[in-house]
Amino acid sequence: MKKVVIIGGGFAGINLAKGLARDKNHTVTLVDKNNYNFFPPLIYQVATAYLEPSSISYPFRRLFRGKQNIQFRLGELLSVNTSENKVVLNNGDLEYDYLVFATGAETSYFGMENVKKNAIPMKTLNDAIEMRNKLLQRMEKAAICKNSRERRKYLNIVIAGGGPTGVEISGMFAEMRSGILRKEYPELSTTVSNIYLVDGGDALLGPMSRQSQQDTLDALTKMGVIVKLNTRVVDYKDDTVYFHTGETVVSKNLIWAAGVTARTFDGIPAQCYGRGKRLNVDEHNKVTGTANIYAIGDTCIQLTDPAFPEGHPQVAQVAIQQGTHLAQNFKKTAAGEALKPFRYHDKGSMAIIGKNKAVVDLPKPKMHFKGFIAWLMWLFIHLMSLISYRNRVTTFYNWMTSYFSKDQSLRMIIRPEKRKSVAETT
Repeated sequence: MKKVVIIGGGFAGINLAKGLARDKNHTVTLVDKNNYNFFPPLIYQVATAYLEPSSISYPFRRLFRGKQNIQFRLGELLSVNTSENKVVLNNGDLEYDYLVFATGAETSYFGMENVKKNAIPMKTLNDAIEMRNKLLQRMEKAAICKNSRERRKYLNIVIAGGGPTGVEISGMFAEMRSGILRKEYPELSTTVSNIYLVDGGDALLGPMSRQSQQDTLDALTKMGVIVKLNTRVVDYKDDTVYFHTGETVVSKNLIWAAGVTARTFDGIPAQCYGRGKRLNVDEHNKVTGTANIYAIGDTCIQLTDPAFPEGHPQVAQVAIQQGTHLAQNFKKTAAGEALKPFRYHDKGSMAIIGKNKAVVDLPKPKMHFKGFIAWLMWLFIHLMSLISYRNRVTTFYNWMTSYFSKDQSLRMIIRPEKRKSVAETT
């Protein structure tokens, strides 16, 4: 039996592991620094207290229960020893016949250290929980702040990045401002607060159609979001966001959804990496210059797909399809059959803007939807994409409660208590 080691348990890694489940020719060890899989497209709803973390996450060991050829290992990759076919983790070593990188991407701050230090990232479940706590704490501070200028710092929100995450979270904040804020924080009802959505391009939702871009801009503007296009954040210090145009915004809340980059791995030669630190792979997702190392999802760039000569977009569907396809190719290798090259099937793109507001683009046939119909499509697709029935039921219940009550009850500041050390207590 061939030993398959998968580094990363996101969309790509999970679908590869599931594709090899109960396969008699392969044993699979999935390595991740967390003991759970989570659903990134809904992470902003955890960050804004519309969903609990458990609604979009699921333990790996529970997921793989009963699948005898799949094991989970909690750990972090330190290096790869290609000559010995071994990976070095922070808690031991693993041997492999096939090594697969499925580590996704991490937040890129484009070299701006102040932004990295002070902004609120939006990439992991830990980021979302931290963001929820920070925003709720700042609301409480604003409620007792007597200085109007200082209070505005706590309430102004700047979102950098006009992709789906930036659009969705700015729309969520706009709805909260007009609803929940007025009901639960009467002390702030007369305070002016602004929501800024900033992007360096000339349109929101860059990869989507012009219709979707314009519909999104119109909807957010009507909701009171200040959209700044062709504008880049260049610094963030002393509670002030600086733009390349010379403008500034005073705010304690800069939410960073502007860029991602792949990781590099100790032991993998520099010539294996391409644009954005993504690993160069061939049509079978094998890392160029290696014999048995593969990469799937956001961490790789594949230039062999005729429909995507510049590489595939870093979206969930690419990761899902590459994971499933690589599992099939591993089975074909074991059976001595010819491998099939990967071809991405674009199923379309979508973004939610607010209640009853969304945009959807379908490639074949080429169709555009907006408003209530698009909103229902977004809800259905994201609900069915959750990994377990428990996640789907819990999320559906929370969504329906929020929809009909125009409220939800998850706005609690929950954080670990910082215990004093022995030296501090003596």
